[in-house]
Amino acid sequence: MSIASQLHTIQQSLPSEVTLVAVSKTKPIPDLMEAYATGQRVFGENKIQEMTEKWQAMPKDIEWHMIGHVQTNKVKYMVPYVKLIHGVDSLKLLLEINRHAVRWRKHISCLLQVHIAEEDTKFGFDAAEVSALLQSEEYKVLTNVHVIGLMGMASYTDQQDQIKREFDQLKSLYDTLAPQYPQFTTLSMGMSGDYALAIACGSTMVRIGSSIFGTR
Repeated sequence: MSIASQLHTIQQSLPSEVTLVAVSKTKPIPDLMEAYATGQRVFGENKIQEMTEKWQAMPKDIEWHMIGHVQTNKVKYMVPYVKLIHGVDSLKLLLEINRHAVRWRKHISCLLQVHIAEEDTKFGFDAAEVSALLQSEEYKVLTNVHVIGLMGMASYTDQQDQIKREFDQLKSLYDTLAPQYPQFTTLSMGMSGDYALAIACGSTMVRIGSSIFGTR
């Protein structure tokens, strides 16, 4: 199947309230443009340099999402254009994003990454750390970053019960926090292999790459 047909099939299958982020990392611009021609406007990258090069070359009505681990010294390159940063995993990173956002007179939306997988390789806060950050004085004085929800990645496993348990854990934390933070609108969880389960568990944003563009 072509990129366009695979993307169209996925687009048609998603509930209207779920945002599709087409994960285009490592893929060439012509592949992204095929998706763009099919109506896709939200793309996710995990390397800032690659994302910046694509932003410079592609139509400017695209929303660029940074979905990978972010190094603080690279933040400055994406602040002029990035729409949403998914993987915020430290107060230090939030402070750096805010510093550059102030300089550019921009407001940057962010998601706090929560570690839900039973793997040590994933980044992120635990539930207590998320609550502590949101209540901290350092966070409350940030003027140009807006934390609009949470993001998490389930374990890389075929055990559906385990994946569901991890998604449910993140949804429970989101539901606990959302009444206290009205700006919370986004729960980003689910990728090519598990996005249907993630949606069933309450995800409002899925990050799908290989099911659209093929394997890397």
